[in-house]
Formats: sequence, C-alpha cells, structure tokens
Amino acid sequence: MINELGHFSLILAFFVAIFQMVVPLIGAQRRWTNWMACAEPAAIAQFLLTGLAFCALTWAFVVSDFSLRLVTLNSHSAKPLIYKVTGTWGNHEGSMLLWVLIVTLFGAMVAFFGTNLPPTLKSRVLAVQATIGVAFFAFIIFTSNPFLRLIVPPMDGQDLNPLLQDPGLAIHPPFLYLGYVGLSMSFSFAVAALMEGRVDAAWARWVRPWTLAAWIFLTIGIGLGSWWAYYELGWGGFWFWDPVENASFMPWLLAAALLHSAMVVEKREALKSWTILLAILAFGFSLVGTFIVRSGLLTSVHAFASDPERGMFILVILVFFVGGALTLFAFRVGAMEAKGVFSVISRESALVANNVLLATSCFVIFIGTIWPIIAEMFFDRKLTVGPPFFDLAFTPFMVMLGVLMPVGAMISWKRAKLRNIWQSLKYFLLLALAITALVWALQTQRSVIAPLGAFIGAWICMGAFVDIFSRTGRSPNWGRLLRLPRADWGKAIAHFGLGVVFFSICGLVSWQQEDIRIAQVGESFDVAGFTLKLEDVQNIRGPNYTSTTGIISLKKDGRFISELQPEKRYYPVARVPTTEAAIDYRFFRDVYVVIGDRQVGGGWVIRTYIKPFANWMWTGCILMAIGGLFSLSDRRYRVAAGVRRGSVGLLAK
Repeated sequence: MINELGHFSLILAFFVAIFQMVVPLIGAQRRWTNWMACAEPAAIAQFLLTGLAFCALTWAFVVSDFSLRLVTLNSHSAKPLIYKVTGTWGNHEGSMLLWVLIVTLFGAMVAFFGTNLPPTLKSRVLAVQATIGVAFFAFIIFTSNPFLRLIVPPMDGQDLNPLLQDPGLAIHPPFLYLGYVGLSMSFSFAVAALMEGRVDAAWARWVRPWTLAAWIFLTIGIGLGSWWAYYELGWGGFWFWDPVENASFMPWLLAAALLHSAMVVEKREALKSWTILLAILAFGFSLVGTFIVRSGLLTSVHAFASDPERGMFILVILVFFVGGALTLFAFRVGAMEAKGVFSVISRESALVANNVLLATSCFVIFIGTIWPIIAEMFFDRKLTVGPPFFDLAFTPFMVMLGVLMPVGAMISWKRAKLRNIWQSLKYFLLLALAITALVWALQTQRSVIAPLGAFIGAWICMGAFVDIFSRTGRSPNWGRLLRLPRADWGKAIAHFGLGVVFFSICGLVSWQQEDIRIAQVGESFDVAGFTLKLEDVQNIRGPNYTSTTGIISLKKDGRFISELQPEKRYYPVARVPTTEAAIDYRFFRDVYVVIGDRQVGGGWVIRTYIKPFANWMWTGCILMAIGGLFSLSDRRYRVAAGVRRGSVGLLAK
C-alpha cells in the first residue's frame, strides 16, 4: 500500500509540475495576478508530493520489501540499516528520484524565501524550474520507475554494490546532487531574466545566493568523494580524472566563475551577457554529468547505468534546455547592454581574467573527457585520456589563477594603481619566495612541483590575510575587523582554503613514499623512518561480508604509535571483493597500509604509503565550504535582500 501511495504521489507531482510550468508563465506574460500566484502553492505541493514518494521508497528499502524490483536488485536483509537507507539513492532509479526531489526542493525554497521578488520574475523562475521537473518526472515515470513490482518476490535481495556500502559515499551523492541540481536555480533565474529582457544589479544579487549554495554543496560533495576514493579504493590516490569525477568538477569551476562574474554585474552593471551565459553553461554541464553517469557512453567506476535508451532521453533533455536557453540568449543578447566602464587595471579586469581562466580550464577538462568518444566516432581509434594529459593541460591555468588571486582580491573597482597593491603585498611576496627557496633546499629530489605548490599556497593564504586586515585601515582596528561584513570574511576564508589545497596536493604528489613487499607474520620492516610489523592475519565475519584482516603495529624510533588493521573484504551475495585501507591520520602525514593476497610461501602482500599533508587537502575543502557559508549568511546576499532598496519591478518589462 505504501509503495502504491509513493507511486501515485510521484505521478501527481508530475501533473502539478505541468500546471506550474504553464499557468504562472501565462500569468506573467498577461500580468494576471491570480495566475502568477499559483506558482508558490504549486511549487510547495510539488515538493511535498515528491518527498512523500521518496519517503515511501526509503521505507521499502528499510523494511526490505523485495516485492519492489529496485529493492531486490540493490538491497539485502543482512545489510546494516544505514546502508539500507543509503541504498535508496545508491542506484539509477532511486538516485534520479533524489535528483528530482532536489529540483522541487529548490523550487519550494524560492516560493518560501522569495517573498520580495518581483511577481513576474518569481513566476517565470518557478515556471522554468517546473519545466526542469517535468522533464525529469517524465524520465523517471516512463523509463526509470522505482516502484515497479515483481510478480513473484524473492526471499532475499542481490545486495547493494559493496563499494557503496561506506559512510563517506553514503553522504557524498546527496551533497553532490544538491550542488548539481542547485545550479538549476541559477539557470532558471537566467532564463527568466532573458524572458523579461533585463539583467541588472538586483538580478545579480538575487542569483548569487543560489549559485553560492550550489557551489558550497558541490565543494563538500567533491571533497567527500575524493576522501572516499582515498581511503576506500585502496590505491592511495584521491583523484583519478575519471569521467564522472570530471563531470562534478566542471560545474564547480563554472559556478565559481559565475559567482565572481555576478559580482561585476552587481557592482558595475557589466559582464551581463557573459554572466547569463555562465549560468546556462553551469547547469548544462550538470546535465552533461548526469548523461555521463547514466548513458554508458564513458566507462567509469561511478556509473549508475549503461542503458543507451535512457541515455538518449537525458541527451534530449540536455539539448532541449541548453539549446533552448542559448537560442533565447541569442535573441536577447542585444538587450543586455553593459553600463559600467573600467580600466585594464581594475578589479573588473581581474575578475574577467579569473573567469577566463576558470572557464578555459573547464573546457580543457571537457575536451579531455570526451576526446575518446570523438576519436572512436570520427577516427575509428580507441584512445584513453588519463592523468598525464589533465595534469599537464589543467595545471598552468590553476597556477595563473593562484598568482592572480591575491592581487585581484585587493585591487580597486573601476580604476586602480598597482603601486598601492605592491606596497601592501611586496613583503608577503618576498616571504612566499623565501618559503619556496626553503622547500627547494630541504627536499631530497629536485622536483619543481612542491616548491611551486609552496609558493602558490603561501601566496594565496597570505594574500587572504592581507586582504581582510587591510579593511581595518592602516593601523589594526580589532573592533572594525570583527564588524566586517560576513561576505568579506567568507571570501578570505575560502581563498585561504584554496591555498591550503594547492599546497597539500603539490606536497602530497611530490613527497609521498611507497613500499610494496611480501611480509611474513611476525616480520618487521622499515618505511621512511617508520617500523611496521605484521603481527597477525585474522579471518573475521561481518554483517554481510567476510574479511581477511591484517594486524600491523606502527612504531617510530621504538615508540609505539598505533595498530593498523587493513582488510580485504568479500561480499558473498554480490560476489565482489573490496579493499579497506588502514590509515594512521596525523596533522603532517598519513601512514597508509593495504593488505593484499596471500602468497605461495605463506607471506602477505603489504603496500605502505607515507603521505605528507594529505589531511590538509580535506581541511582546505572544509575551509572553502565554511567561507561560502559565511558569505551566504551575509544579509546583503540573502535572497531578494536588495529589494528593500526600491528595486521591486526593476526586472519587469
């Protein structure tokens, strides 16, 4: 009965979305107040109905209702409860239901928080958001119905993919989807503005919080995914330039560019057409990611489905929304006249450079991701584009961005003098160069990556400090510092976090050490000043798996540090083995140990990595997200905060 209720709610939400797509849009065009007023209750009803359907599916997973085909294929009665819940979105159909739930969530949030938005703009935004919902409701109902029944339910299910049975990956997809789908709201605001034929400072202020929220969620989602790959897959890496990893990173880059571009629209009434284009492309690349994950066109460990028919449906959605928005953009671009004039040396120019670097790096990743498809389709060649290409092609843009960032954050609007910036930053530039020289002198191998990372990281971090302290005047004024707008603090914290990430990645790549050997039980061995001893190997039975667990003691200079227990698990229902690395986390380094197969002579393969500054990477991601939250909490950037200044109706024709 609950399943039927969920299915009925999903279909009803589909019809509500159609209503929300049509009626408010006509009302906005005709200036019919009653028709426009329908948008808000429709958006809330659509969210509640979709939430009811999602709760019904979650309940089916929790109680192991194997009469549902989806539960049978992706769950098992012996699976821990947390993974029964997360199994709801650990598959194609359930993840698409989560996708459309978030679409309706953002629509409901605009209906609830956007009370001060101009009525015509609000109606059009909600209508465009509903159009996205209609497309994906149709996709779910007609091609990916999660409530399909089995005529003869089995006694038990086939279990969830063991790689997904992990706390990190349990929360990674919801955050990633909140970021992916959150960009739909920026898209809806952009298309609504194109319909109205006007983009101005008030529009930029309205669109920024939604873009910032999506960027925050994407930052957290990408960070969690990278952390999961680091500790779960057992290969010691945190990023592989996998197509699905790229699919989440590309919208993140464009969302960052959109945030900075919207600042220029808000402050100087410039870059209007470019900002609209970024809003369209950012959501477009989110749809590209959805297509990659579900079409089977590109091979990935993260892929949910490999069904060309369903992939074609998503491709049609992608072409419809991006193509339609770009067509509307082409017709309306003449109406988006830039008003602000600025010199070459100004914050506007620095933000333009920021946008060029971010957008170019995104398209470099896009070309590298789809090039194997192009090579096979047009040149009949099977190619693989791997990390060497991305590292070589992507890194220079990030280096240039890092060098520019402290200057761009402090330079004045409209017209500036570099002499003033030089006076503020010259000593910190010399300090960053001194740190670079120190790193070069201390490292044993003459790699340029670590010193470069040290320079960029130190330069960005110190630039963030100088930027925030320079706002208190020539002499430090602690009271004024605490009274600074939260957006200023948010910018400084986010930039500081990016600097930490830069340094961490370069240090980790340059200085990590690896040791692979066959060790007998009771044997000790040294790796980079640490002594490891394989104390024992035990066979352990988990709730739905069996485990071969190594007991390894870790010492340094004869002092006991910790006991590590790397595992090789086998899930008998899914018939899939997994590797569980054991990691001793410390502030300056990680000791990372993986146990392999037993060898003929009785020994075990032990792989050990010493990873310096690994935890700084996740810390940097957390700082960037915290910086975004600080900015989002600034009252100036809350939804429609600028309306009280008399900008109601500015976007009307």
